Amino acid sequence: MVSQGGTPSLFPDPSSYSALVARKPKPSKGPRPQQGARLLALRKAAGLTQIELAKFLNVPQANIAFWEWSDKPPRSDLLSKMAKAFGVRLENLLLSASDQPIARRKGPIGEVQRTFEQITKLPRKQQRKVLEMVHALVEQYKRKAS
Repeated sequence: MVSQGGTPSLFPDPSSYSALVARKPKPSKGPRPQQGARLLALRKAAGLTQIELAKFLNVPQANIAFWEWSDKPPRSDLLSKMAKAFGVRLENLLLSASDQPIARRKGPIGEVQRTFEQITKLPRKQQRKVLEMVHALVEQYKRKAS
């Protein structure tokens, strides 16, 4: 481009672009995963745009688009804010209508369950070691039984 003075211009003339200039068609991403479709439906039901939701959550708009096209849920630190923005309970945010929360078994807790609940309180590295030992013992008993 050359400016009026005859020198080249770094910026093109904005009048050469208009709303009539067609954009390249975006390739189809395929069907939207159930998780993403649910977040999209909740956002639209709340009357929010991706940009408005992104500002409320203090995240880039691209994150909202990613979550709506992905089966990966948002980070756990954002879930309560997102539920508040959508006006739903936290449990309802990620569960579809067909999903039912797992009911806890009533009655006395067995020794094995009580032990594993204590193991969950250990640091992750120690939990892995305990699980490795348990898996090895189970495999050993399977071999003896067969």
